[in-house]
Amino acid sequence: MDKILRVNMTDLTTAVEEVPAEWAGLGGRALTSTIVAKEVPPTCHALGPNNKLVFAPGLLSGTAASNSGRLSAGAKSPLTGGIKESNVGGTAAQMFARLGIKALIVEGMPKGEGWYALKVGKDGVTIEEERGLLGLGNFAVIDALQALLGKKTGVIAIGPAGEMKLTSANISVKDPSGKIRSHGRGGLGAVMGSKRIKFIAIDDEGAPGIQLADPEAFKRASRVFTKALMDHPVSGQGLPTYGTNVLVNILHEAGGLPTRNFTHGQFDGHEQICGETMHDTIVARGGKPRHGCHAGCVIQCSQVYHDKEGQYLTSGFEYETIWGLGANCLIAELDDIALADNLMDDLGIDSIETAVAFGVAMEAGLLPWGDGKEVVRILREEIGKGTALGRVIGSGAGAVGRTYGVTRVPVVKNQAIPAYDPRSVKGIGITYCTSPMGADHTAGYTIATNILNVGGQVDPLKKEGQVELSRNLQIATAAIDSTGMCIFIAFPALDIPECLPALIAMINARFGAKLTGEDVTGLGKTVLKLERAFNLAAGLTSADDRLPEFFSSDPVTPHQAVWDFTNEEIDAFWDF
Repeated sequence: MDKILRVNMTDLTTAVEEVPAEWAGLGGRALTSTIVAKEVPPTCHALGPNNKLVFAPGLLSGTAASNSGRLSAGAKSPLTGGIKESNVGGTAAQMFARLGIKALIVEGMPKGEGWYALKVGKDGVTIEEERGLLGLGNFAVIDALQALLGKKTGVIAIGPAGEMKLTSANISVKDPSGKIRSHGRGGLGAVMGSKRIKFIAIDDEGAPGIQLADPEAFKRASRVFTKALMDHPVSGQGLPTYGTNVLVNILHEAGGLPTRNFTHGQFDGHEQICGETMHDTIVARGGKPRHGCHAGCVIQCSQVYHDKEGQYLTSGFEYETIWGLGANCLIAELDDIALADNLMDDLGIDSIETAVAFGVAMEAGLLPWGDGKEVVRILREEIGKGTALGRVIGSGAGAVGRTYGVTRVPVVKNQAIPAYDPRSVKGIGITYCTSPMGADHTAGYTIATNILNVGGQVDPLKKEGQVELSRNLQIATAAIDSTGMCIFIAFPALDIPECLPALIAMINARFGAKLTGEDVTGLGKTVLKLERAFNLAAGLTSADDRLPEFFSSDPVTPHQAVWDFTNEEIDAFWDF
């Protein structure tokens, strides 16, 4: 029987609750957003006692379904002021699901200055005072917990950035290799820090496991689904070979690679940081060009990157991080970016928000363009030690812009715009504007259709069809985020007719349900409208669904493209 674990940090009590009937058919993002919308006052301070931090595995987490190991975390975001859901790979989602944990809800705030740890197991959750690991980075925390509690222990933790409640702090989750995946966006690490929880340790020994309503039907659907993932050229070939960093050269050619803090659309140093170069470097140094972020991942777009001496430097080395410090900050040395990525993992800070913040800081003259060594020093000596400069950069691109009077600040709802220029790829601009999460490429990844010709083709430089494209993808993504699936299943789902029905068949076989495609679409619509209603109640308006004005006034090379949507055209997104 599934259960809800509730932790009250004000009086340091815990409870095991039955799953309310209205939550029984929900998982992942649908569940975290439903709980936040119901239990969190929209106007509360995101770092105050009335905010709640919710973790929920997806509907298929813990099963043998390929790529189903995502864990959702939700709360009111201290960065955007609106609702936030961020999902991640690692080991925690599958452990929660095997333990029958539908959701873990953390509420309240401790009195005094003490810090705590949560221990989750088959009998529920306990609270323990924590002293020994305070101030340590994420890698040291995971190593210490594995030594103390065993290699199989699941870990959810915050680094020094979360302890300092920096608004770009993330929540780190241990992956199968003992390294880190991140609930990266929206400052959820600061929310966990405000609850004064350093880590959550998970022990699934004796877990009841997953019961399937129809095991044979599940197996049949699972085989079809996995075959679709492997047959698609993006999920079966491009991503496994070059990782997400395959996109550097593709976006450069399309003129959509934001360069020098979104001044240009192409980067002269693209060959030095692209996926092809990264792949050859990894192979030459004895790293791993393929690596799964959770058990059961068949795409394996992650990798392990070694330094020149053949020693581990970083893993999960994503396109958005490489773009952010590479093209956006003009750093053409891949090893410098990899070291910075490692430091951001250890500090527990969002590598997209922080990379864009560095771009704004370079525009402000705080450090030279292209100076990777100074980026590394600032991460270690300023952000890591909580100096005034470090706290400004660690609070995100918007904070840097406001502090130093920069007007070219690429944010929406105060969240940094990721690695695709919305003037040259207009569909993603609609997603940045309208997503309840703030600027988030994963919320409705129009790059698939605008650039990769997946699911058809919509000209990235024209306005026609972009609102509809973003709307359809955001609805689909909200539903996929609720299943515990990786967003990259969207590639075969858009092109291979058998893929999406197989996904729905697995959900039906898991729960004995009779869901249709329309039901799944309806879930996505419900989630989006629920999240938008929370944001409106929190004080956000349609004026927050806009790109910064420089996108309309400053053409970007090579197409001389500008952002030319009217407010009415953007607002039409919500006509469903």
